[in-house]
Amino acid sequence: MQPSHVLVPMDGSPLAQEAFEHALAVFDCKLTVLNVITPLDSPLSEGGVLDVDDTRLETARKQSEELIERASNRTETVARDIETAVEIGDPAEAILAYVDAHDIDHVVMGGHGSEGGRIARRLLGTVATAVVGETPVTVTVVR
Repeated sequence: MQPSHVLVPMDGSPLAQEAFEHALAVFDCKLTVLNVITPLDSPLSEGGVLDVDDTRLETARKQSEELIERASNRTETVARDIETAVEIGDPAEAILAYVDAHDIDHVVMGGHGSEGGRIARRLLGTVATAVVGETPVTVTVVR
């Protein structure tokens, strides 16, 4: 069944970019690009040195808009309903909360595996593993 609203979480990585382009190519529905800013006290924060402020929020919004523009220029995309959103918090928790609060029925995201750790984390990455394991909607992980 074709989804009606796809969420694409973005972290600025090439895999996230590929996930967005995949969502554009495959799904003909509303897309939301979500950037999650991690707070200062989060272990996932940018070195634990950047506090959340209006500048970081505006930068995240601009990055989302630039991503949409770049992807649209590289694909033959018809006019689409694409929104951007910025949340603050733990990335996995913010993605899960956004899915619950905004009638999302599919998530497309990049997976960042590593060499260490359990098999699922090695294959998908910690955030993708949490989202796949906890969200009630279908998740496509782009690798």
